[in-house]
Amino acid sequence: MEQMRGTTILGVKRNGKTVIAGDGQVTMQNSVIFKNDAKKVRRIYNDKVIIGFAGAVSDAFALSNRLEENLEKYSGNLMRSVVEIALGFREDKYARQLEALIIVADKDQMLVLSGSGEVSEFAEGVCAIGSGGNFAFAAAEALIRNTDLSAREIAEKSMEITADICVFTNHHFTIEEI
Repeated sequence: MEQMRGTTILGVKRNGKTVIAGDGQVTMQNSVIFKNDAKKVRRIYNDKVIIGFAGAVSDAFALSNRLEENLEKYSGNLMRSVVEIALGFREDKYARQLEALIIVADKDQMLVLSGSGEVSEFAEGVCAIGSGGNFAFAAAEALIRNTDLSAREIAEKSMEITADICVFTNHHFTIEEI
Protein backbone atom coordinates (compact mmCIF):
# COMPACT_ATOMS: atom_id res chain seq x y z
CA MET A 1 0.00 0.00 0.00
CA GLU A 2 1.17 3.51 -0.82
CA GLN A 3 2.20 5.78 2.05
CA MET A 4 0.04 8.89 2.15
CA ARG A 5 1.54 11.83 3.99
CA GLY A 6 1.91 15.56 3.91
CA THR A 7 -0.01 17.83 6.20
CA THR A 8 0.17 20.67 8.66
CA ILE A 9 -1.60 20.68 12.01
CA LEU A 10 -1.23 23.71 14.28
CA GLY A 11 -2.36 24.29 17.85
CA VAL A 12 -2.60 27.81 19.29
CA LYS A 13 -3.63 28.72 22.80
CA ARG A 14 -4.21 32.33 23.81
CA ASN A 15 -6.44 34.30 26.19
CA GLY A 16 -8.43 31.28 27.32
CA LYS A 17 -9.10 29.98 23.81
CA THR A 18 -7.49 27.00 22.12
CA VAL A 19 -7.58 26.44 18.37
CA ILE A 20 -6.41 23.50 16.29
CA ALA A 21 -6.14 24.04 12.55
CA GLY A 22 -5.22 21.64 9.78
CA ASP A 23 -4.97 21.70 6.03
CA GLY A 24 -6.75 19.29 3.71
CA GLN A 25 -3.92 17.95 1.55
CA VAL A 26 -2.97 14.29 1.47
CA THR A 27 0.17 13.61 -0.53
CA MET A 28 1.14 10.20 -1.90
CA GLN A 29 4.81 9.27 -2.34
CA ASN A 30 5.82 12.91 -1.91
CA SER A 31 4.81 13.62 -5.50
CA VAL A 32 1.04 13.36 -6.02
CA ILE A 33 -1.76 15.25 -4.32
CA PHE A 34 -4.06 12.35 -3.55
CA LYS A 35 -6.76 14.42 -1.88
CA ASN A 36 -7.14 18.13 -1.23
CA ASP A 37 -10.08 18.32 1.17
CA ALA A 38 -9.31 15.78 3.90
CA LYS A 39 -10.57 16.66 7.36
CA LYS A 40 -7.75 16.05 9.83
CA VAL A 41 -9.14 18.12 12.69
CA ARG A 42 -12.26 17.10 14.57
CA ARG A 43 -14.09 17.23 17.86
CA ILE A 44 -14.45 14.21 20.13
CA TYR A 45 -15.82 13.42 23.58
CA ASN A 46 -19.08 15.34 23.36
CA ASP A 47 -17.35 18.22 21.53
CA LYS A 48 -15.20 18.96 24.60
CA VAL A 49 -11.91 17.83 23.04
CA ILE A 50 -10.31 18.76 19.71
CA ILE A 51 -7.79 16.59 17.90
CA GLY A 52 -5.70 17.10 14.78
CA PHE A 53 -3.62 14.31 13.30
CA ALA A 54 -0.63 13.85 11.03
CA GLY A 55 1.10 10.75 9.75
CA ALA A 56 -0.18 7.46 8.46
CA VAL A 57 -3.97 7.75 8.32
CA SER A 58 -4.81 4.30 9.70
CA ASP A 59 -2.34 4.77 12.56
CA ALA A 60 -3.77 8.21 13.34
CA PHE A 61 -7.25 6.71 13.55
CA ALA A 62 -5.99 3.91 15.80
CA LEU A 63 -4.34 6.44 18.11
CA SER A 64 -7.39 8.71 18.20
CA ASN A 65 -9.66 5.71 18.89
CA ARG A 66 -7.52 4.78 21.88
CA LEU A 67 -7.77 8.35 23.08
CA GLU A 68 -11.57 8.40 22.72
CA GLU A 69 -11.87 5.12 24.64
CA ASN A 70 -9.75 6.52 27.46
CA LEU A 71 -11.67 9.80 27.57
CA GLU A 72 -14.85 7.77 28.11
CA LYS A 73 -13.15 5.55 30.68
CA TYR A 74 -11.67 8.49 32.64
CA SER A 75 -14.66 10.86 32.41
CA GLY A 76 -12.99 13.31 30.02
CA ASN A 77 -9.76 13.72 32.02
CA LEU A 78 -7.42 14.51 29.12
CA MET A 79 -4.10 14.19 30.93
CA ARG A 80 -5.04 10.88 32.51
CA SER A 81 -6.28 9.59 29.15
CA VAL A 82 -3.04 10.34 27.30
CA VAL A 83 -0.86 9.12 30.18
CA GLU A 84 -2.72 5.80 30.13
CA ILE A 85 -2.01 5.50 26.41
CA ALA A 86 1.67 6.22 27.07
CA LEU A 87 1.71 3.58 29.82
CA GLY A 88 0.15 1.10 27.41
CA PHE A 89 3.11 1.54 25.08
CA ARG A 90 5.58 1.21 27.98
CA GLU A 91 3.91 -1.97 29.19
CA ASP A 92 3.92 -3.29 25.60
CA LYS A 93 0.14 -3.57 25.41
CA TYR A 94 0.46 -2.11 21.93
CA ALA A 95 2.70 -4.42 19.92
CA ARG A 96 3.85 -1.87 17.38
CA GLN A 97 4.56 1.80 17.14
CA LEU A 98 2.01 3.84 15.26
CA GLU A 99 3.33 6.22 12.60
CA ALA A 100 1.19 9.14 13.68
CA LEU A 101 1.11 12.23 15.86
CA ILE A 102 -1.94 14.00 17.24
CA ILE A 103 -2.41 17.37 18.83
CA VAL A 104 -5.16 17.11 21.41
CA ALA A 105 -6.69 19.92 23.44
CA ASP A 106 -9.50 20.65 25.83
CA LYS A 107 -10.34 23.97 27.49
CA ASP A 108 -7.35 23.66 29.84
CA GLN A 109 -4.56 21.71 28.13
CA MET A 110 -2.90 21.22 24.77
CA LEU A 111 -0.78 18.10 24.27
CA VAL A 112 1.00 16.22 21.51
CA LEU A 113 0.71 12.44 21.60
CA SER A 114 2.95 10.32 19.41
CA GLY A 115 2.34 6.86 18.08
CA SER A 116 5.22 5.63 20.22
CA GLY A 117 3.57 6.79 23.43
CA GLU A 118 5.42 10.06 23.97
CA VAL A 119 3.40 12.89 25.48
CA SER A 120 4.42 16.56 25.32
CA GLU A 121 2.64 19.46 26.94
CA PHE A 122 2.85 22.93 25.42
CA ALA A 123 2.27 25.62 27.99
CA GLU A 124 3.77 28.34 25.76
CA GLY A 125 0.75 28.41 23.50
CA VAL A 126 1.94 26.96 20.18
CA CYS A 127 2.60 23.47 18.86
CA ALA A 128 2.66 22.07 15.35
CA ILE A 129 3.09 18.69 13.67
CA GLY A 130 3.31 17.35 10.16
CA SER A 131 5.48 18.17 7.19
CA GLY A 132 4.59 21.88 7.36
CA GLY A 133 4.72 21.99 11.14
CA ASN A 134 7.96 23.96 11.41
CA PHE A 135 6.66 26.67 9.05
CA ALA A 136 3.37 26.95 10.95
CA PHE A 137 5.12 26.94 14.31
CA ALA A 138 7.49 29.75 13.30
CA ALA A 139 4.67 31.87 11.88
CA ALA A 140 2.49 31.37 14.97
CA GLU A 141 5.35 32.13 17.36
CA ALA A 142 6.09 35.38 15.52
CA LEU A 143 2.42 36.39 15.64
CA ILE A 144 2.05 35.51 19.33
CA ARG A 145 5.13 37.54 20.22
CA ASN A 146 4.36 40.57 18.08
CA THR A 147 0.58 40.99 17.82
CA ASP A 148 -2.59 41.02 19.87
CA LEU A 149 -4.41 38.69 17.46
CA SER A 150 -6.74 36.03 18.84
CA ALA A 151 -5.81 32.35 18.86
CA ARG A 152 -8.07 31.76 15.84
CA GLU A 153 -6.61 34.69 13.88
CA ILE A 154 -3.07 33.49 14.62
CA ALA A 155 -3.94 29.96 13.49
CA GLU A 156 -5.57 31.19 10.27
CA LYS A 157 -2.71 33.54 9.34
CA SER A 158 -0.05 30.97 10.22
CA MET A 159 -1.74 28.30 8.12
CA GLU A 160 -2.03 30.73 5.19
CA ILE A 161 1.69 31.50 5.40
CA THR A 162 2.51 27.80 5.61
CA ALA A 163 0.31 26.91 2.64
CA ASP A 164 2.06 29.60 0.59
CA ILE A 165 5.52 28.06 1.17
CA CYS A 166 5.06 24.35 1.93
CA VAL A 167 4.28 22.08 -1.03
CA PHE A 168 2.64 19.55 1.32
CA THR A 169 0.11 22.05 2.72
CA ASN A 170 -2.89 23.55 0.94
CA HIS A 171 -5.37 26.36 1.67
CA HIS A 172 -8.32 24.09 2.52
CA PHE A 173 -8.39 24.50 6.31
CA THR A 174 -10.41 22.89 9.05
CA ILE A 175 -10.34 24.98 12.22
CA GLU A 176 -11.89 24.07 15.56
CA GLU A 177 -11.88 26.23 18.70
CA ILE A 178 -12.51 25.52 22.37
